[in-house]
Amino acid sequence: MFASEVRFYREIAPVVGVRVPACFVAEASPNGTRLVLEDLATWSPFADPRAVAAELARLHRRWEGDAMRRWPWLRRPGLGDELIGNLFDRTWPQVAARTDLTPEVHALGEALVGQVEAAELAEGTAGPLTLCHGDASLRNVFSSPSGEIAFVDWEDVRCGAGVADLAWLLVSSVTPTEWDDVIGAYGPAPRLNDVLPAAAAQGLLSLAHVADGSPDAAGWVARLAVTSRRLSAG
Repeated sequence: MFASEVRFYREIAPVVGVRVPACFVAEASPNGTRLVLEDLATWSPFADPRAVAAELARLHRRWEGDAMRRWPWLRRPGLGDELIGNLFDRTWPQVAARTDLTPEVHALGEALVGQVEAAELAEGTAGPLTLCHGDASLRNVFSSPSGEIAFVDWEDVRCGAGVADLAWLLVSSVTPTEWDDVIGAYGPAPRLNDVLPAAAAQGLLSLAHVADGSPDAAGWVARLAVTSRRLSAG
């Protein structure tokens, strides 16, 4: 992942088409990797999720059908999916024992046991392949004083269906009452439900590292609950 981020800043960042930190050094050696990037300390963390969704849509449209040809080293759909599936199945009993899960979130997790590997594969079939950030949560976004948005943390950059970035933005970061507005800002996303199960699995794995009953956990549970309802509604 760190080697991929170095290659991103060397090869993709100059033409990516969305704002990213300027890169001054991008090195990879047998001893590790080294990046020296623009200091965004004067920028604010996070951004309006509607604006982030619109920027993601612009990124995805720009590289639709072309990302893998230009950068064949990008991670492709299917790589690591078995490992993620096994990790989820091992971790779910720990999550299922929490006291803060709602019945619908518990049912969502139960339904994903043994199904996460197949769910992950949908990232490659839910739309044309394009350049994806891979971890498009609001914690990986900064806003300038003038409102410009920059995307950081590109170590999970990959080739996949762009709607997978949208799904993770929703599950990881967007309050349930804002989902429709954020989806609208992204634009047509007819296969969103195809990638929501994989995003839900990642959300449940993230919940495993959050204190039971904490405000952070309540946010995850609320977002996973709306994910469950959207999947149930088809």
